[in-house]
Amino acid sequence: MKTQVCIVGGGPAGLLLGHLLRAEGIDCIVLERQTGDYVLGRIRAGVLETVTVDLMVRLGLDARLNAEGEPHDGFCLADGERLIRIDMKELTGGHVVVYGQTELTRDLMEACEDRALEVVYEASDVALHDIESDTPYVTYLRGGAEQRVECRFIVGCDGFHGPSRKAVPASASQEYEREYPFGWLGILADVPPCNHELIYANHERGFALASMRSASRSRYYIDVPLTQSVEEWPDERLWDELALRLGPDVAPNITRGPALEKSIAPLRSYVFAPMRHGSLLLCGDAAHIVPPTGAKGLNLAASDVHYAAEALIGYFRQADNDAIAAYSDKALARVWKSERFSWSLTNLMHRFPEHGPFERAMQQAELDYIASSRAAQTAIAENYIGLPV
Repeated sequence: MKTQVCIVGGGPAGLLLGHLLRAEGIDCIVLERQTGDYVLGRIRAGVLETVTVDLMVRLGLDARLNAEGEPHDGFCLADGERLIRIDMKELTGGHVVVYGQTELTRDLMEACEDRALEVVYEASDVALHDIESDTPYVTYLRGGAEQRVECRFIVGCDGFHGPSRKAVPASASQEYEREYPFGWLGILADVPPCNHELIYANHERGFALASMRSASRSRYYIDVPLTQSVEEWPDERLWDELALRLGPDVAPNITRGPALEKSIAPLRSYVFAPMRHGSLLLCGDAAHIVPPTGAKGLNLAASDVHYAAEALIGYFRQADNDAIAAYSDKALARVWKSERFSWSLTNLMHRFPEHGPFERAMQQAELDYIASSRAAQTAIAENYIGLPV
């Protein structure tokens, strides 16, 4: 099989890139290790920045997003005694949209046939070959038979554990990493949210987040030591803890219900550079991981895809080699800014095991400053709605 671009990974990043390329008449194929149902079953982010929404609008795939997505003009920081509202709309003129990653992925999947975007599911044992040449190729197994895709470029959208990043020689790359000493224990439940906007809480017992996927489905988190398991947190205990950490003003508004899904996710900050090696480009979690504090993961993948599509379209339409060469630096400039914001918000809102009275006093001083400073609130708002691409 021959194509111009082989995309490894059929999650939202890979599908979004595939649609952008097909919209410009560029041949591509998407390889996904899992089934389509499995991809749709993954519970992920639900806050969309302007860059992500704009790409869906550009593709004409925003009808359901417009009908079901919930624009949010602000969010709150809580310190156990008060809610500090960051009014994004008033401070920047922008907003975010709450729309589950599952729903965005569904929109992209359902539009594949109309745009003649070929997606191969259950493509196992994917391997990348000759990525330092102009004639790379990808092999995979399907139905027990090996298949081969010859192409001009490979784009790795296959997540942190996929094969794409591993194909880059260690001598040609550098990794930056910060692992955090806790994980987020999350619960998804079909109950109305406790607040019409997200609340990030820093409490003496630990961090909590009140979020939502819709007006009738809520997503809550608390931080827990990595040594703990989901089994240690029956629903009732988790709801009790959320009520304590979110504070007395919020607790009466929490509606409890059985968990649809409950899991613990470790937190890390990670960047792999460069994001291009030869004929391989990396997008999304294949190149970087951010803590979920600040909702940057999916949106950062979308900005990578924006830059990658721009570079590939320039190459195939105008024979622009410079756009390909510039991809990594352009993408990494935005990646590092998003990493900084997620890292700083994580440090502000969590209690670290090694922290003592001084670190706690610094957190409180920072929250006091944010509460009283329009400039500080504007900086947070600008980063939260998403920096320009």
